[in-house]
Formats: sequence, C-alpha cells, structure tokens
Amino acid sequence: MNKQTTISIIAIILGIITIAFPMLGVIAAADILGLSVLLLAIFLLANGVSEVEYNTTRGLLNTILGLIMLIISLGLIFNPSIFAFLTALTIYLAGIFLIIIGLIVIVGNRDNKYGFWMGILGIVLGVIYIIIGTYINNPLILGSLIGIWLLITGILNLLDTGY
Repeated sequence: MNKQTTISIIAIILGIITIAFPMLGVIAAADILGLSVLLLAIFLLANGVSEVEYNTTRGLLNTILGLIMLIISLGLIFNPSIFAFLTALTIYLAGIFLIIIGLIVIVGNRDNKYGFWMGILGIVLGVIYIIIGTYINNPLILGSLIGIWLLITGILNLLDTGY
C-alpha cells in the first residue's frame, strides 16, 4: 500500500469519525468544532508530510496550515474560555481553512485526476460553512461539513490510486 492510499484511507476514517461525533449530541459546541478542526489538522499534517518529497510547496503549506489548525483545535478542546472568546471567529476560521485547503488542492494537485474537484469541493463547503455558521450556528451541521469533505476527498484520492 502506497502513501497516497494510506492518506486516502485516513481521510475516509477521519471523515466518518467527524460525521459520527456531532450526531451523538453530547459533546459541547467547543469540543465538536475543536474535534472537527483537530481531525482536519491531523489529515493536513499527514498529507503535508507525505507530500513534501513530491511537491515541497504544497507539502509545506499543508503542514503549516495543519500546525496552525492543531494549535487552534487543542485550544478549543481544552480551554472553554477560548471558545467563548472566539465563537464567531472560529466558525469563520474553519470555513476559511476549508477554502484555503481547496485552493491549495486546486493549485498543487494537478497529477490527481480528481484534484480540481476536491479543491472546488473544499471551496464550496468552506463558503457553505461560513454561511451556515453565520445564520444557523449549529455545531452538528458544521462538524458534519468538515467530515463530508474529508470523506469525499479520501474516496476521490482512493479512486485515483486505482483501488
């Protein structure tokens, strides 16, 4: 099994976990958003580290973005006062991160036949995330959007590798 297949399977698993956790409804909003961002950060870190040898720029951008998201997610999970301070900003940050990830995928994923659509999906879901976060503010839906992106990206990557 090559690196791309492993990353694809990790994305699918993390997507399923992200979709499943908000449905439980017992985790506080900060933890749901923090967990969603944490799982996305794990994916970006793993993807960034594995891509550094193929595409240095994209690998470094994914790794840096993953580290930023890791710090934010851990703050959200372990320090409730950060959530109170960053509630509105957190929703926009997660949407903005999805948009940035989508742009990175479009620019740097030319060898994957589904790369363009994965990038467009990230941008569209990021915009939807911001819109839903602005008007609905439901962490269950917001966490599910990140899970959907991880799941579809993992499946498309897996299809591109031939499995």
